[in-house]
Amino acid sequence: MTKSTMGTKLPRKLDQKMQIVGEQIRLARLRRNLSIAQIAERATCSPLTVSRIEKGTPTVAIGIYLRVLYALQLDDDILLLAKEDVIGKALQDLRLKKRERASKKNKV
Repeated sequence: MTKSTMGTKLPRKLDQKMQIVGEQIRLARLRRNLSIAQIAERATCSPLTVSRIEKGTPTVAIGIYLRVLYALQLDDDILLLAKEDVIGKALQDLRLKKRERASKKNKV
């Protein structure tokens, strides 16, 4: 793998998720009857960048995603990322559980 492509390749599972996010953003734009050019203007980026977002290209900065979501009035959706941290909560609960020990009273 060359240095120029090292940062752009994602595992297949993540690549599929990026494509799904892109498709969801594209559908949101189409539901609002907006062109790529209109979203690009509102998000202060190029139409090519919006097109890359809709294709799920992994090299687009998250700040641009936020501006596109804002242009679509979906910026609050970003707050749903990592909201339900099931694994983290389970790990935290394991650390919080105190070990119960037998009492230290003198035996008769």
